[in-house]
Amino acid sequence: MLRSYALIFAIAISSASPALAGPVDEVIARHRAAMGGAAKGGEVRVTYAYSGQGLTGTVSTRFDSATGAFRTESELGAIHVANGFDGRTPWMRDISGAYTSQTGGDRVPLAVNEAYRNGNLWWHPDRGKAAIAYLGVETIDGRSLAHITVTPRGGAPFDAWFDKGTGLLARIAERQMFFDTRVFYEDYVLRGGTMVASRIVTDGGTGESDYATMRLGALTRGARRPASAYARPTAAPTGVSIEGGKASATLPFRLLNNHIYVEARVNGKGPYTFIVDTGGHTLLSARVVREAKLSPAGASPGAGAGEKTVTSGYAYVRDITIGAVRMREQTAITQDIYDPAVEGVRVDGMVGFELLRRLAVTIDYGRRQLTFTRFDRFKPGAGVAIPFKFYDHLPQVSGRLTGMPVRLNIDTGSRSEIDFTSPFVTAAKLEQRFPGAVTAMTGWGVGGPTLSRVVRLPALAIGPVTIDAPVAGLSQGKAGSFSDSNYEANIGSGLLKRFVTSFDYARQLMYLRPITPLPRDAGTFDRSGMWLNADNGGYKVVYVAPGGAAEAAGLETGDIVTSIDGTPPVAAALSDVRARFRVEPAGTRVQLAVLRSGNRKMIDLVLRDRIAPREAVHAAGSDGTSNPPHPHGG
Repeated sequence: MLRSYALIFAIAISSASPALAGPVDEVIARHRAAMGGAAKGGEVRVTYAYSGQGLTGTVSTRFDSATGAFRTESELGAIHVANGFDGRTPWMRDISGAYTSQTGGDRVPLAVNEAYRNGNLWWHPDRGKAAIAYLGVETIDGRSLAHITVTPRGGAPFDAWFDKGTGLLARIAERQMFFDTRVFYEDYVLRGGTMVASRIVTDGGTGESDYATMRLGALTRGARRPASAYARPTAAPTGVSIEGGKASATLPFRLLNNHIYVEARVNGKGPYTFIVDTGGHTLLSARVVREAKLSPAGASPGAGAGEKTVTSGYAYVRDITIGAVRMREQTAITQDIYDPAVEGVRVDGMVGFELLRRLAVTIDYGRRQLTFTRFDRFKPGAGVAIPFKFYDHLPQVSGRLTGMPVRLNIDTGSRSEIDFTSPFVTAAKLEQRFPGAVTAMTGWGVGGPTLSRVVRLPALAIGPVTIDAPVAGLSQGKAGSFSDSNYEANIGSGLLKRFVTSFDYARQLMYLRPITPLPRDAGTFDRSGMWLNADNGGYKVVYVAPGGAAEAAGLETGDIVTSIDGTPPVAAALSDVRARFRVEPAGTRVQLAVLRSGNRKMIDLVLRDRIAPREAVHAAGSDGTSNPPHPHGG
């Protein structure tokens, strides 16, 4: 996925030189002198020729040389994206053309960092109110570089290295989302009385295939502009309509493995099976790209819940129709989503942020219905309203866990109830706080399988709504989205299906209305102790949990289950089998016919609890806060 990276344009500003008082002052003073000293203020406009991820085009930025407020636009063939910051609120223009404020996760701190560097605020006598530490001289690629770490007020820590000989900035390193990014500044030239890097190379943190190079084009200066010149444009997103000009449209969906699936057509081809994912984008599989005769471009690494990266491109699509809803003239990401073995059905595509940014949606998990409504006609009805922020494309709400504030990403594309990120698991000592966790495979998405420690919590609050005794994954991930420190947990459809759930992206509100009675498998956890995928005409055992029922029965990774209680496996019924292993009580005996190394074996699988059953946890109606619980889930 193409991401916006911080671009440093070292343009001098007017400020008094600080008295040298230590190595930090010396580094900054040498840098300022090397850049040409103080220069006129106003707006700086720079264009670059861009190449990277299989794309070429132009990147144009303009920024206030005093405050660093900025606006950057990238025209890369079919891709037009932008981002900006007016000193208060960051924003982005996604590939579909929607402008969206960005105040969740690390969006504000990273925008503050970029503005700090644009304005060279470290040249100010007070260093722009940043905390700066000198880390010494390092030899990198044969160059002696002075290394400092900088934390702007309201920003995030980043590292900067300056050439000891020239004083010019050589590189920075910064954590963005869950990627360790680096930017290299090379081949400085004198433009308008100041030194400017004519070549900037960005390492997005996913390997050399993700490197992007920008070569300097024009650089001009103009009069200073008001902060509003860098604010988010107010144009409403276009490109989605409902057949017949109606205000809303309702269509059925299938809930498989806690994923929402609908039928879709692409450029008149199909029907195709699409997942509806609040945590996802418009994605098209290779099959759809081929059959719809699309022309993909680019090759960009992407990542998801798993620790692996995948390669994706982009393609212009004339239309995508889902029932009476039509998306027109969209740019989609081309990427295979799930292997059919994982879901039991072929998954051809996805709709998510780009569609929900244009229509409100109500997900009635009980009736298995989706209702899309124009924002100007949307009335959520009964339910608790919960405000959210956008963290890139994800809605992020506030919650509480036993008195601790937590940021919760809302992700209907996750099959789980709750997954806590590995940085939070470690920092909050969740395994010690909630003993009894077991190791399990809890999901399989973009980036591959996900292993977690799983435990039952007493309760979790999502805004004012308290969920009693949910099942939580405690991620151990070293990479992927669950290694991100910019949120604490991900809420999936495994939990949301307790509610009629509505999303109003225009007003940034989510609504939860409890379903009565609760779904039978709400708050349950797998009792088989294994992960099955559809494969070789049966179900393949791809993971056996230590200490679980499957291990006790003698099942092994690679076994092929050829019958369950005498019934041959059907790929499309995989979701039902997984649900059965969650809802049938401990002690239930299941007879499996298994093929192992060409030999057939009969195995009795006796289901057993691996975590505390829901009934054993007494939440006492509190998540540890003083707020009254409202309403309760099971």
